Amino acid sequence: MNCGKSDTLIKTAYNYGERGLKVLVIKPTTDTKSEGILTRAGMTWPVDIAVDPTTNLVEAVLKFMNEQGIEKIHAILSDESQFLTESQVDQLYELAKKHEISVIAYGLRDDFTTKLFDGSKRLFELADNIEELPAMCRCGSQAKLNARKIDGKFVFSGSQVAIDEEHAGGSITYEALCGKCYLEEKAKATA
Repeated sequence: MNCGKSDTLIKTAYNYGERGLKVLVIKPTTDTKSEGILTRAGMTWPVDIAVDPTTNLVEAVLKFMNEQGIEKIHAILSDESQFLTESQVDQLYELAKKHEISVIAYGLRDDFTTKLFDGSKRLFELADNIEELPAMCRCGSQAKLNARKIDGKFVFSGSQVAIDEEHAGGSITYEALCGKCYLEEKAKATA
């Protein structure tokens, strides 16, 4: 079974906890699929801080630590990090460097039109390390792109963010594709 981003985040949180190390899990409120971390396999993990676009992460993390009586957080795990603002990524960087908290950010590089998300762009600019979690395309190649479907038909225009919502009476889903399959589907959709 392929381990996705959320599966890996939960495994990381569990491993820290098993060693008695405190992790803080954050997730942007833009992701409306669930309140916590939810994997395709049905595993869940609670979120400590729900992040909206106005949240100052330095203030929120320090407040959380104070309210919970936590002296040291060993790691901040961020799910759906592509939805963070550029300044929130800067704030995570500050927490990592000034407060010596490891920050592990999980998210997508780009949207369904192959454009970088703002949060992802800033993460690429600041990250000390970048690890790609492989996904499999339906053809068996490594998938690098996320294609959007509305009622099972590929679409290549629309708002950058659309999560589990109805669109003109149709449901929105995503499929990981390799570049070749993505371009083939794009050609079919625009023919």
